[in-house]
Amino acid sequence: MESTFDAVKALIVEVIKPKEEVEITADTRFIEDLKADSMDQFFLVDGLCEKFDINIPDEAALEIHTVGDAVAAVDKLLQEKSA
Repeated sequence: MESTFDAVKALIVEVIKPKEEVEITADTRFIEDLKADSMDQFFLVDGLCEKFDINIPDEAALEIHTVGDAVAAVDKLLQEKSA
C-alpha cells in the first residue's frame, strides 16, 4: 500500500511540476524550494482533498508550508474520519 508521504509527493509532482530537479523530502518547502505560487497551493490542497476524500479547512490549509505539514494534515484528517 502506498504511504501518505508517497501519495502526497506524487500529487506535488503532478500539480506543481517542479521546474528543477528538487529532492522532495518532508522538509521541502512549497514556496521557497518548489517555487509554488498561491494557485499551485490551492490546487494542491484541492487535490489532497479529492485524493484522500477529506476536507481540509481553510485554517488548516494556511498552516501547510512543507511536505511534512501536508502529510501530517492528511494523516490527522484521515484518523479523525475513521474514528
